[in-house]
Order: sequence, then structure tokens, then C-alpha cells
Amino acid sequence: MDALELARWQFGITTVYHFVLVPLTLGLSVLVAIMQTAWVRTGKEKWLRLTKFYGKLLLINFALGVATGIVQEFQFGMNWAEYSRYVGDIFGAPLAMEALIAFFLESTFLGLWIFGWDRLSKKVHLTVVWLFAIGTNLSAYFILAANSWMQHPVGTAFNPKTGRAEMKNIWEVLGNNTTLLAFPHVITTAFLVAGGFVAGIGAFWLVKKNRANKDDADIPLYRTAVRMGAVVMIIAGVGVIYTGDLQAKLMFKQQPIKMAAAEGLINTETGADFSLLAIGNLAGDNPASVKHLIAIPGLTSYLATGDFNATVKGTNALQAEYATKYPGYKATPDYLPNLAVTYWSFRLMIGFAAFAAATALAGLWLTRKGKITNQTWFSKLAVWSIGAPFIGASFGWIFTEMGRQPFVVAPNPSAFVDGVDSVFLLTQHGVSKAVSAFEVGLSMVVFTLIYAILGVFWFRLIRRYAQEGAPEFAEPIVNDDDDHPLSFGY
Repeated sequence: MDALELARWQFGITTVYHFVLVPLTLGLSVLVAIMQTAWVRTGKEKWLRLTKFYGKLLLINFALGVATGIVQEFQFGMNWAEYSRYVGDIFGAPLAMEALIAFFLESTFLGLWIFGWDRLSKKVHLTVVWLFAIGTNLSAYFILAANSWMQHPVGTAFNPKTGRAEMKNIWEVLGNNTTLLAFPHVITTAFLVAGGFVAGIGAFWLVKKNRANKDDADIPLYRTAVRMGAVVMIIAGVGVIYTGDLQAKLMFKQQPIKMAAAEGLINTETGADFSLLAIGNLAGDNPASVKHLIAIPGLTSYLATGDFNATVKGTNALQAEYATKYPGYKATPDYLPNLAVTYWSFRLMIGFAAFAAATALAGLWLTRKGKITNQTWFSKLAVWSIGAPFIGASFGWIFTEMGRQPFVVAPNPSAFVDGVDSVFLLTQHGVSKAVSAFEVGLSMVVFTLIYAILGVFWFRLIRRYAQEGAPEFAEPIVNDDDDHPLSFGY
């Protein structure tokens, strides 16, 4: 493999690994803040114990998320120097805002939350955890603004003298309609992940405690965790579906070839079906061989326009349009993304999310009207389903990024007027010219090994502290002595 292909693999591996950790931090930070709010308002010890229990798991996940996220920044300057040179004026702005505003906000208040249990009053300490949660999600917004600009470049123009894209309006970049839909979709996905995490661990302990002793005092605590997580999953699932539908309609306008590839839609059709299962050559060598075996009539047309009978362009027609509008792809005349990856990642994203939602419904049913379940099958299902939203979210990002290929900055169809002010960049033109295939390959192997080791530590730590269960109740006692040392809350 050449440097371009290796650089793409490296960025893909590190990005998917990092994003496994991100949604849990985004969603769980808010859920922990809600648990602590419930404790402050009601004084019930179960809410403090749940706050401490899931807060410890949140800290482990956050630490690994920060460690793996730092690598992402360096790759832009090393493996993708030409990309950074071309778009750095725009792409760097929201990333700088994320570091200077959001990251400092979340890291500062996280420190106060960890060490402030016995130094801050209840209400101040509660405010601190909410500021941490807000900072975490604000950080996601800035990062999504940068990524959404790559999907739909706005607020910019190409300068032929410098050969670079230059910022014209930062507010257009931050208010990109792609960002405004991507952010709620990612956040609702994060709540789906976090809800599954809370419910799955809660279900494990609920069944374990109930089978050991039906009168165990901790049973109501874990039942609360199961029901809270399941309710969050159901609400988040509805949000994911709604925002996903809006995103799909927008994406059919902004990146129609990505969506046509996701549907395996080769020829332009009226009332296009949504394929659930397809066979044929999905590798892209012969897309005409793709056959839809199971399909929902008219659903692709509805996803694209809101009309079941609308006409949707297929990849053949779009390939011809792209070749005319955006010349310069010398490696191959094919502007299609990898059909197999795009098609199946889109369906696996939906499938794993649906599985998680079904588990949530089962949890609500088994704990309805004050019931306590002791079914081991439910405990095992809930634990295994913890990973379903994680995997679904990862496939969502694979679809989003792989579907944009062969562009690293996708063209904005609305900005194209005879090629004037149309900013786009092919992936093959964004790779660094100064880095050899050996150097990229070596760094990819090293990073992959390091990430694998970190992954083992992450899993072992999460499992270890999850298996310890919620700590015993201990009301924090505020100590106003100035000489009293800060104590680590966990």
C-alpha cells in the first residue's frame, strides 16, 4: 500500500477507536449530572450512590477519550499536511475554539467535581458537574462544526493566488445547516449509548441481587438504574430516528452520490425502494450487478424528499455529473465511494440501534408496576446489548466518512457556478508529500498497538469497577478548614 492508503487506514483506525469512547462521555456526563440533581433535590441515598457509581466509570472513560483524541490532532499536520495547508484557515478555527473554550471548561470543572465533594456545598458542587457536562457537549459541537464543513463547505472561498481555501464568515461555518442537524443526531446517539450502559450494568446487578436475596436493600437502587437507562434509550431512540431522517433528506441534497451508494441505487428511479438486503458486486467494480432481494417500496424516495413517489438519481447518473463538475481525479474516473462499505455500514448502524431499543423495551416491560425480574437471560442480554449502541454509532461514522470519498472535503453543490468559489479537495491531494509509506505504516502499527493496550486497560477497569457495584452510602461532609487537603473523590 502507498502512503495515501496507509494514511487513510491509520486515521480510520484511530478515529473509530476514539469515537467508541466519545458518545459514552457525552451522554453519561449528563446522566450523572441528572443523578446528582435528583440526590440534591430529594436527599435519597440511592441517587448519591448511583452518582458515585456511574461517575467513577465516567472518569475512566473520559481519561481514555482524552488520551486517544490527542493523536487525531497530530495526524492533520503529519500525514495530511497538504489537507492542512489547503483548509487550515477554516478547519483550524473550530478546533481552536474547542481547545480554548470547551476543553478548558470541561477539564477545569471536572477537576473541581472530583476533588470538591468535601470542599464545596451541595449546590455549588452540583453546578460544577453540570458545567462539566455542558463543556463536554459544547466540545462536541465545535468538532462537529469542523467535520460538517468537510461535508458541506460554507463561509469560504478559494484564493487562486495562494492555492488555499480561506475563511470568509466564521458564523456561517459554525451555523452550517449540516452541523445543526449533525449535532442533535450525535447527541441523541450519545444518550442511546449512555442509556444502554446504565441500564445494562443495572440489569446485571438487579438480577444478581434478586437471585441471591429477594429482600436485598440494593434491589430498588438497581431497578431505578435499569428503568432510567431504558427510558433514556427510548427517548434517545426516537430522537435518533427523527434527526437521522432530517439528515438523510439534507444529505440527498448535499452529497447525493453518498446516499445513492448507501441505498445501492444504481439507476435513477421514481418511487425508489429501500433495500434491506442486496446481492451482487458491491465492491464497485460492476455496480450494475447489484440486485435488491428484500426492499421496502418507495422508502428511499421518502427518505430523500418526503415523497414516496419522488424521482431519485442513481449512481450512474451522478457519476456522470460529478465527472463533469469536478474534474481532476486522476487515479480513477470513479467518483463513487466504496459501495460495500457504504451500503452495509448504513444498515448495520440502523440494525444495532434497533437491537438496543428492543432491549430497552424488554427492560421496561420486566420492571413494570414495581416488578423485579430474576431472569438470567435478561441479565445476559442487557450486558451484551451494552455494546450494540457503541457499534451502531461507530458504523454511523464509518458511513459518514467513507461515503464522502473520494473527497476529503466534499463539494458544495449550491456553491458551484462554473467552478467559481466551489471549494473541494480530493483525498489523494490531501496526503502529505513528505511522508513515506514506510513512515506512515510504522506509525500506524505503533498507534494500533498502543490503542489495543489502552483498550484492554479500558475494558478491564470498566469491568472491575462495574463488578464492584454501587458504593455504600456516605454523606459528603463539607470541611471549611483552609488547611484541609483536597481529597480525591474516587
